[in-house]
Amino acid sequence: MVKFDMPPVVSIVGRSESGKTTLIEILIPELKRRGYRIGTIKHTHHALEIDQTGKDSTRHRAAGAHTVILASTGQIAMIKSAPSDSVADLIRYFYDVDLLITEGYKRENTPKIEVMRTAVHTELLCRSDPGLIAVATDADIAVHVPVFRLDDPVPIADFIEQGFLRTPG
Repeated sequence: MVKFDMPPVVSIVGRSESGKTTLIEILIPELKRRGYRIGTIKHTHHALEIDQTGKDSTRHRAAGAHTVILASTGQIAMIKSAPSDSVADLIRYFYDVDLLITEGYKRENTPKIEVMRTAVHTELLCRSDPGLIAVATDADIAVHVPVFRLDDPVPIADFIEQGFLRTPG
């Protein structure tokens, strides 16, 4: 079996509607512009609806397939039985990226950038979390980690690149 280096992980965390997805949406193109391949995991508490009743992939799963891939030109979707939804169990699927960005994994033991938008809240969720490495906010706050503006991905990408990334591969 071939062993792959796992990519570094940075988790974007924060309260609901704080701007986590929006920050990820502006970080990905900036990091891609620099030559990095980016993977993401979005944690959700909702049921996944990729497997549709009556479709062949659902029938394969119902027959007992452990993994089903739907493939078309240029993309695939994988449905897989997984032991858990933890980053540690899922990272192995990201062997071909330079950085894995997760969203919504505030309880995981990963480096975290917390998003705090004052329209939603004024207190950090992860202030005392040893994994907190930075804050992206529209507020003027004092905290023990670097603070970045929510709407400016360049300094955040610089911070991630300097702290976590190797030469683009």
